[in-house]
Amino acid sequence: MLALWPAQPALAQVAPTPAAYDSAAAQAPRPPLVLGAYAQGSFILNHTAAISHLVASHPTGFELNAQRQTTGRAAWHGWYKYPKVGLALVYYDYHNPVLDRSYAATVYISKPLWRTPRHDLSFRLGTGLAWFTNPFDLQANRKNTIVSSSLNATLQLRLEYDYALSKHLGLLVGLAVNHYSNGATTKPNFGMNLPSLVLGLNYHQQRPAPTVPYLAPNPADVGRNFLLASTSLGYKQVGVGDYQKHLVNSVTVAAGRRVNRKSNLLLGLEGFYDRSLLAAQRDTARSGDRLVDVKKAGVFVGHELLFGRLAFVSHLGVYVYNPYKSNTFYYERLGLRYQFTKVVFGAIDLKIHRGTADVIEFKVGAKLAKQP
Repeated sequence: MLALWPAQPALAQVAPTPAAYDSAAAQAPRPPLVLGAYAQGSFILNHTAAISHLVASHPTGFELNAQRQTTGRAAWHGWYKYPKVGLALVYYDYHNPVLDRSYAATVYISKPLWRTPRHDLSFRLGTGLAWFTNPFDLQANRKNTIVSSSLNATLQLRLEYDYALSKHLGLLVGLAVNHYSNGATTKPNFGMNLPSLVLGLNYHQQRPAPTVPYLAPNPADVGRNFLLASTSLGYKQVGVGDYQKHLVNSVTVAAGRRVNRKSNLLLGLEGFYDRSLLAAQRDTARSGDRLVDVKKAGVFVGHELLFGRLAFVSHLGVYVYNPYKSNTFYYERLGLRYQFTKVVFGAIDLKIHRGTADVIEFKVGAKLAKQP
């Protein structure tokens, strides 16, 4: 029986030269396809009293996905133990006319935690966009305090186990959390968290997939410093019933260092200008009152987890100039940065204050580094 699943080649103990690895990677086989169909059973996490009237139902969902099992064509494949990358389409029925239904498309990476010819335990992280059919409306659907706009961002976390029933068919079970939010661009925005049980089947084009027989050597820029400069824009709504969107801008300068093949560390300075705070002041100010400066400045430390040109970004910052106390003294940021060229990059970040979304930032910037 086990002869159906040949063992994968062991990784060499001695790292190859860059030229030898490039030659081997160029000959790596095309990543085989994995197709999946899963059912999901969920409940709505009651994380705030404002959504308590909506947590009685038990949403059910269905997912179709297509994945590629990486084989080592890119250096980072081996550094992350040959993960799968994929696209998932997820449908949910919330069994509640206030919430109705949602449709989502998510891109993701699934990193193996334990893999043998017949067993695959992995952790999936994905993000994408979701469309809700019945969002909050002040006149027609004011009970929907969870979802205030049709278009939302989605985040998917999942621990999944795939057991080989045959050479090509796998049984998948998983524990997941699906998160939906519009990043406070429209209010109310308490967001939705769906702890879920997942059960389904995978079709594997080839299992296990052949891989490059050794890891890539460390990239030439490990231990080198670089500078990042960027600007961003976003928009926010002041409150429920105010449908005007206000621009939010930021400027960031950061110094970084690639500390190993997977990670960059950052130290930076940035400024923020949130026009929604001006609008909020004008709504409450008396005639002749002098408005407080809403500009803010902060310093931050950050980490970037690298997947080739893509980086998962996490920052922790502290305000050093903050005359208008509209938030906590610190902020967090989670996002994705993509290096389009050696210099130009783009990013999408979610800025957070103590677990509450503040704004979604769309960034463009430049990376300046001495080429190795």
